[in-house]
Amino acid sequence: MPIARGKGVSAPCCNRRMFKKRIITALFGIPLLVVIIWFDTPLPWFTVLVAVWGLLAVFEFYRLISVSRVKSLTVFGLLWTLFFILSPHFGHDSVVSLLLVSAVVLPLAWLVLRPQSEGTFLNWAGTMAGILYVGWLLSLLVALRLEAGRNWIFFVVFTTFGSDTAAFFIGRALGRHRLAPRISPKKTWEGAVAGVLGAVLVSLLFTLTTPLSLPIGYGQAVLLGLLVSVFGQLGDLVESLLKRNMGAKESGSTLPGHGGFLDRMDSIVFAGVVVYLYYTFVIL
Repeated sequence: MPIARGKGVSAPCCNRRMFKKRIITALFGIPLLVVIIWFDTPLPWFTVLVAVWGLLAVFEFYRLISVSRVKSLTVFGLLWTLFFILSPHFGHDSVVSLLLVSAVVLPLAWLVLRPQSEGTFLNWAGTMAGILYVGWLLSLLVALRLEAGRNWIFFVVFTTFGSDTAAFFIGRALGRHRLAPRISPKKTWEGAVAGVLGAVLVSLLFTLTTPLSLPIGYGQAVLLGLLVSVFGQLGDLVESLLKRNMGAKESGSTLPGHGGFLDRMDSIVFAGVVVYLYYTFVIL
């Protein structure tokens, strides 16, 4: 039986412990998330959650890329990430244009004026990557909550959970063919297909007459479930690629069994983007 390096604990035992931590974190986190999404008074609690999560996630991002000697402007990145996340509350389109221009120009001006010129464009690119990947994409989730309502956020969250859960369990039980072995060796095509089916099943539940129902038919529910799963799994692979390039297994260890804040936003942020775009260009 394989033994974990440096410890007299079997690998299956470690997997069970990790799984237990995942379940405990989910049992505490999901009810809290439901409450935060549901209520928006006296504060926009969902925006508050996304803002705090985004700041912690982008901080983890800058810490990750620092391994490759990218000296990002962390304070600037944190501020502009926050500004992007809050932008839907202040006239989203015009504010985003201003933020994009300032995010490109201001750090470049600062880096050009510094005496040290080595790695200037790499540092600028790293700063911009964090702002756009975390701040801009998360702002679309906030915009979806404000423009479409809480049920669409529940749709993104639960459909992504359905995809991730089905992919995890079926992939572990039946997975034989690797999906992207160079990026994430444990992911399989069997798990990916199960993820799509899980997302479609959860998506169809939103067509039922319940307090969470959405104005979509069966065909749209199937299509949206497919899109959420595919783009969610793409986001997961993007995050895995980033960590592999940086030589890290997780972006952090804040969430027991789930890694860091950056780890937990990978699939849901991509799913949120595709649902926001679908809502904006098809539903409206």
